[in-house]
Amino acid sequence: MSEETSVVNGNTHFHPIFVVVMGVASTGKSTIAKALDEKLSLPYIEGDDLHPKANIDKMAQGIPLTDSDREPWLELIRTTAENIVAEQEAMAMGQGEGEEEAEVEPRTMARYGVMATCSSLKRYYRDILRGTYNSFPNMPEHLHATSSDKLPTYFVYIKAEEQLLRDRMAKREGHFMKSSMLDSQLATLESPEGEKNVVVIPLDATTEEQVQIAIEGLERLIGDLHLVPKESQGESQKLEVRGEHIL
Repeated sequence: MSEETSVVNGNTHFHPIFVVVMGVASTGKSTIAKALDEKLSLPYIEGDDLHPKANIDKMAQGIPLTDSDREPWLELIRTTAENIVAEQEAMAMGQGEGEEEAEVEPRTMARYGVMATCSSLKRYYRDILRGTYNSFPNMPEHLHATSSDKLPTYFVYIKAEEQLLRDRMAKREGHFMKSSMLDSQLATLESPEGEKNVVVIPLDATTEEQVQIAIEGLERLIGDLHLVPKESQGESQKLEVRGEHIL
């Protein structure tokens, strides 16, 4: 599969990607995302960490979030991903603030991008994350459809049977999401199966099997992932997002 590339400081860079691990509560999004990112080696956004306090307080009380609660959160995830990729590209060009231009191996192949977790329950929620939903009044510029071309989004959907989810939720400790919220999430879920750029993985597989299915699915959609081994990454590839901060 051929795709657009650019050459920066002697390195070949492929089109950046935004990979979102999605599913309802208790599907193990964070666990799978972190295991998958051992292969993808991309900066990681924990979607729940970007919820405003008002959202977390509602969920802790068992109050389902509304669309108006979720929309700014989804916008923030998309914007954060775009900002991380812009920083990666700037640092590759020797424009990172306070950074000296690093020596590079000629013709090294690298792909920028971001990994995130987000429930992404509705089709239009996913379209916000794709950068293609433009029906908001006073739509922010970064969410116009043109941004989807610059940073295409791929979803890894964790599909599960309801009883398995309830069993896992009953054993979950220390999370603000209450078990009563699962009913709301299941009722809200619009399956992404059949949508563009979606890979489906089963919840009842091992983590290793899930990662392998996800990698194979992404390669079918994207082609060669041209991934950068962790030991050879620059600092721009080691960003982690917590709350409002990039670490």
